[in-house]
Amino acid sequence: MSRKGKLPITLPKGVEVKVSDAEVSVKGPKGSLQQKLVPGVQVKVEDNQVLVALEDEQSGLDHFHGLYRTLIQNMVIGTTEGFEKRLEMIGVGYRAAVQGDLLDLQLGFSHPTKLPIPKGLTVKVDKNTLISISGFDKHLVGQFAATVRSKRPPEPYQGKGIRYAGEYVRKKAGKAAAKK
Repeated sequence: MSRKGKLPITLPKGVEVKVSDAEVSVKGPKGSLQQKLVPGVQVKVEDNQVLVALEDEQSGLDHFHGLYRTLIQNMVIGTTEGFEKRLEMIGVGYRAAVQGDLLDLQLGFSHPTKLPIPKGLTVKVDKNTLISISGFDKHLVGQFAATVRSKRPPEPYQGKGIRYAGEYVRKKAGKAAAKK
């Protein structure tokens, strides 16, 4: 049994959780999300709380207990508060702009990099170098932020590239000058 999986999830006002055969759906003020369940995992809604349990103590399902509890908790938080990731662009000439449903990145390549913004996400650009990605699906927000970062990850010599806000990039020493 997972310690995390045993904890109940309290539902804030305005959040509705429905459990069908093999799916949990959470509906809140910001939107609705669904999650399929593995056979053997049970979800119950009682007294404004959600409880995740296993059908029986099979050794193969123990690792799903805490996972599904956390996934459902992220769905509840996402439909009420939402999630946000911030990215910083560091480098001369690096800039970003939102053009309709595309994120246009100038990253020092000979061509612009245009990424389609997934539905359900809001992307804002401040000062041409700070990108803010927000939405109610934690997985979608994190995946799109990782996709944007992967277009020019920070390099260890000068620190140029796209990094998460507050991310520390350890710099390496360059080549030492040859002695004669």
